[in-house]
Amino acid sequence: METNALSRRNFIRTSSLVGTALCLGFYFPANAKKEQLISATGADQNGFDFNAWIRIDTNGKVSLTDHRAEMGQGSYQSVPQIIAEELEVDLKDINVIFAQGNPDKFGSQITGGSSTIRGSYKKLLKLSATAREMLITAAANQWNVPAGDCYAESGHVIHKPTGKKLNYGDLVKAASKLTPPTEVKLKQISEYKLIRKPLQRMDTPMKTNGEAIFGLDKKLPGMLYAVVERNPRLRGKLKSFDDSATLKVPGVKQVFKVQMMVVGTTRDGVVVIADSTWAAMQGRKALRVEWDDTGFDHVNTADIYRAHEQLLKTEEGLSFKKQGDPDQIISKADKKIDVIYQTPYQSHGAMEPLNCVAHYQNDKIEIWGPIQAPDWVQGDISDKFKIPKEKVIVNMTFLGGGFGRKAYLDYTQEAVAISKQIGGPVQVVWTREDDLTQGPYRAGISYRGEGSIENGEISALKFRMAGQNIGHWGNPERGKANDSTAEGFLKPYYGSIKNLSFADVPYEMPLPNMWWRSVYASTNGFAYESFINEMAVLAGQDQLDFRRKYLKDERCHALIDRMEELSGWKNRKKNEGFGVAITECFETTVGQVVKVSRNVDGKIKIDQVWAVMDCGWYVNPDIIRAQVEGSIVMALGAATIHQITFKDGLVEQHNFYDYLMPRITDMPPVEVHIMENTADAGGVGEPGLPPFAPALTDAIFDLTGKRIRKLPFSMNAI
Repeated sequence: METNALSRRNFIRTSSLVGTALCLGFYFPANAKKEQLISATGADQNGFDFNAWIRIDTNGKVSLTDHRAEMGQGSYQSVPQIIAEELEVDLKDINVIFAQGNPDKFGSQITGGSSTIRGSYKKLLKLSATAREMLITAAANQWNVPAGDCYAESGHVIHKPTGKKLNYGDLVKAASKLTPPTEVKLKQISEYKLIRKPLQRMDTPMKTNGEAIFGLDKKLPGMLYAVVERNPRLRGKLKSFDDSATLKVPGVKQVFKVQMMVVGTTRDGVVVIADSTWAAMQGRKALRVEWDDTGFDHVNTADIYRAHEQLLKTEEGLSFKKQGDPDQIISKADKKIDVIYQTPYQSHGAMEPLNCVAHYQNDKIEIWGPIQAPDWVQGDISDKFKIPKEKVIVNMTFLGGGFGRKAYLDYTQEAVAISKQIGGPVQVVWTREDDLTQGPYRAGISYRGEGSIENGEISALKFRMAGQNIGHWGNPERGKANDSTAEGFLKPYYGSIKNLSFADVPYEMPLPNMWWRSVYASTNGFAYESFINEMAVLAGQDQLDFRRKYLKDERCHALIDRMEELSGWKNRKKNEGFGVAITECFETTVGQVVKVSRNVDGKIKIDQVWAVMDCGWYVNPDIIRAQVEGSIVMALGAATIHQITFKDGLVEQHNFYDYLMPRITDMPPVEVHIMENTADAGGVGEPGLPPFAPALTDAIFDLTGKRIRKLPFSMNAI
């Protein structure tokens, strides 16, 4: 490990921990391949910048620093559940503290890519087990007995032969002086008492009794409130504004221009500052603004998809992956299909709109709010406002949903700019209309799928996608295919389909686009799995049996067998439509079977969804079920209910009256099943979304013979 100079403040803080608590954390040395486990004593002796991921005080209470956000995905429960298992403490004795943004102390802090558990569970297990073993050693030393004669349970170390026991709090001083062991034995899955158990979430009571602190709950002395009238077109500029009526609104203090960066350009806005959010909103209503929208195209949704279709007809695109010669095979085949699939632009639609509290001061900048990427925000604010990174303090609150939107950097930067202008703390609040009309959005994508069948087998597959590339922010490598061109497509297919290609047909459009739950898998999955279903029909074969032939992987076969068993796939009845899809993203495979029928009015209804998830090692089955169910709700909305459309460069949707959300009456029964195995952990929060739409449209085809290739579609129009 390399030694970094420790600031006096951090040195004092670290030194004060030595001997008063057992503190273990991770040090991220420069140029090292992995983090190093270290205690407060070790950090003090070596001058390392230290942050305690686990701290056990003299009262036996455990403080856990959670380096990722809690936005509904359950990390506030899952991470302590991991710690409590190996540390041998009760969950009620763990206090969870959200970490401040600091990648030097915590590594990546982005809550995205379903990475919180899969990216940290092994080190959290080791960290907890290390603390446990140090406490056992401290007790054994005090009793002058072999450590092997002692064990830990419920926050105590117990001596087996005599039954003597000591509370962890009585041992932390001695344990803190020990050198952490380099190797510790972890429990086998069969030994778990907490992990893999459906324990109730610790944050649920907090979120129902008002104790949980969300961004809007944060208050600072002297804080003012702001809303912003932003240009409704991305590249439009502010020509002028009249604030005479606004300044007459009781509570309004100031009105001025502000800019924020959005996807490589600036967005102009007019800020209304007031002594309450309500006063600021009323002031904005009285504001008169004139925008300059000349000099660029005003896009329309229909034009976007016409351009996609033309590109897919005429361009081969940038090759992402190619094996064999699919072009030659398809050109000579007698049995083949060539179709286009389309998916719409989507808003994130988190129930909690964007908000941020910022306080710009001469010597530091501090931020509070629902933030998915505190480390990114810290770096961005440091760069934009020319202040050392260590002077930017980013505090996470609970998030009322994020789905990728709250990892973006525009709203935090805007809040800091406003705070700097007024010379004090401010809370900036976005309305639902701001959120829906400003973006960024999941990009609408079009796909062309070509394939051929020979002797009942896939002889070739060829996919091309056309749509905005998240990687094309700023000044990207435009000659390189989208890194996510094949996201969602199962890897075992590559080993069994000899002639196969994926290509990205670049499409540039100045609409702000970014990650959305499951990212490109949410659109790729619809196209690729719908196409596999069409290929199965072309081959005259059952969709699940068809997949078995090409997914030559033990885990895939086990998942397919489970899907078939749960859904009664082999016992389908007349006047029932069954559809299937299997996708993979973030190291997790999910298969879904959807059953549909017609109700007494002749309209299509979804009778049942069966979802089978193979995420490898996991923590809490109830959280997994909740995440899969939530993913299906979101997928149902995106497939059949809502979309973002553009007319003359303006977003046509404004609130939930025209960007409708699924209601409880829209939801079918959902059964979620988790595959049991010992594989490494995969993601949970996102992989449940992509297979739903292709499984649903396949079920509708099975019932009606009508193939749906464009989303969204109306269930009532079939």
